[in-house]
Amino acid sequence: MALSDAQLDRYARHIVLREIGGAGQQALLAAHVAVVGAGGIGAPALLYLAAAGVGRIRLIDDDRVSLDNLQRQVLFGTDDVGEGKAEVAARNLARLNSDSRIDIVPERLDTENVDRLLTGIDLVLDGSDNFATRLAVSDWCTANRVPLVSAAIGQFQVQIGTFRGWLPGQPCYRCFVGDAFDAEDCDTCSELGVLGAMTGLAGSWAALEAIRATTGFGGDPGGKLHVFDGLAPSLRTIRIVKDPACRGCGRLQTEQA
Repeated sequence: MALSDAQLDRYARHIVLREIGGAGQQALLAAHVAVVGAGGIGAPALLYLAAAGVGRIRLIDDDRVSLDNLQRQVLFGTDDVGEGKAEVAARNLARLNSDSRIDIVPERLDTENVDRLLTGIDLVLDGSDNFATRLAVSDWCTANRVPLVSAAIGQFQVQIGTFRGWLPGQPCYRCFVGDAFDAEDCDTCSELGVLGAMTGLAGSWAALEAIRATTGFGGDPGGKLHVFDGLAPSLRTIRIVKDPACRGCGRLQTEQA
């Protein structure tokens, strides 16, 4: 698909990058990315994915905008309080870039509907806030060989990883967290707090990794978890080892052996 004159102008700063170029921009325009959650991570990620020209974005979120979201969820404003996040996000993203088609799914993703909600997707960016959703997404991505960019935040810390657990030697997200679950007495963002600018960093970084996975620029981040500490500040990278007994990707490893 040839780029129009308007697209050549809009994406000029991408196109002049040797690592992306016209072919990379065309790959972005052809991509179908799912974003799970339009919260602190999803909001800035959505802005940068749409601005980058991702051709189709499926936004999955059943929540409504509340006043205490506005300190960090930059897609929303005071007048949006009480409205559905997916609907408001789609409206605002349409104003940003008409090249990006936003499909909204105002549902909460779980193990029962994950296949229906993610079928047809090229890449998933997960910014959800609980292990049940994250593991459902991870298992689906692994089984269907779809790259997963997973981002998490807590107070002053950001964690980012790209997972392709179906590949030999590469872990899935479940290899990292095991069979983690959401305890009833688990501390939440509302109890512990979170710096708004940290969510902006997390969402932008997640969008960067989604663009990397789509266009293929730079090194392969698979099997690594990047941890940014905003208090220090410092950045470290942890290598995640593939778990042969993992319920998410262990079976696939056995089949490939």
